[in-house]
Amino acid sequence: MADVYTNSDKHVLLYNNVKLPILGLGTSHDGGYSHDAVVFALQQCGYRHIDTAKRYGCETYIADAVKASGVPREDIFLATKCWPADYGGAKTREAFNGSCQRLGTDYLDMYMLHWPEVPSGAAGDKRQVLRDTWRALEVLLDEGRVRAIGVSNFLERHLDPLLEDCCVTPHLNQCEFHPFNNPKQLRNYCKDRSIQFEGYSPLAKGRILRQPQVLEVAQQLNKTPSQVLLRWSLQHNIPALPKSTKLNHIMENSKGYCPLGNGQILREPRIREIAETHGKSPAQVLIRWNLQQGVVCIPKSTKEHRVKENAQVVGTN
Repeated sequence: MADVYTNSDKHVLLYNNVKLPILGLGTSHDGGYSHDAVVFALQQCGYRHIDTAKRYGCETYIADAVKASGVPREDIFLATKCWPADYGGAKTREAFNGSCQRLGTDYLDMYMLHWPEVPSGAAGDKRQVLRDTWRALEVLLDEGRVRAIGVSNFLERHLDPLLEDCCVTPHLNQCEFHPFNNPKQLRNYCKDRSIQFEGYSPLAKGRILRQPQVLEVAQQLNKTPSQVLLRWSLQHNIPALPKSTKLNHIMENSKGYCPLGNGQILREPRIREIAETHGKSPAQVLIRWNLQQGVVCIPKSTKEHRVKENAQVVGTN
């Protein structure tokens, strides 16, 4: 099983005990789609959580990327969303089946309502449409077609009527989240009701990467601005979904919460060369590098010999 599921620091536990990797790869129609980027994220960077939506138009491409990566389907947490035009009982179930077909899978790990608003042209009472739509998700959950169900962009005023009508409380609410958009009241509302809050656009679509406060912290910690922002989300225990089509940015983001780069960097030829030259392990080289930069370093391991090995770095030259 992938490290993100065995390491409790790399996932959150939904109230139905489903493990959600805390770092995911967001996908969107904005900025295009990169097949190579998704394959790279899965093969080289340890990503096991992919978030998409029918609206983005890339579900079929993601199926191709998952297949090309060679990563087993059961190791990947696949999440997608139902667009409001597909709200309403049978239409929702049909939309779910369509997403599964395009994603090349017979089940989803997470299925969400994309927006709280019902189209103005929808037949019947809007609350009843949402009630029927959510009931369709509950049935899919009962049938084992989906492991968790949630909502996206829902505020308290949208959640109140849904919670009054539902049999299953949403497992998750996905909203924009970063230091400049931190809805504390909504987060507390979700927490009080065991709804996991998840954040999209943790880098604010790049708009805040040059903010003086972000740059200052990044310089102090010898990290990139994107790593600082992702770390901020993860320290709040909020799963983050950064988006990028650039391989270097995807790798950079994957190292935002681990001094050993999720273990991927341990195999870098240059790191192994330095380790061999100094008679150290690659992990010791990386930890020593962090300490020399004056950065507090918190390596993680459940293996006793690894913990001992990492501890031996302190006090060495």
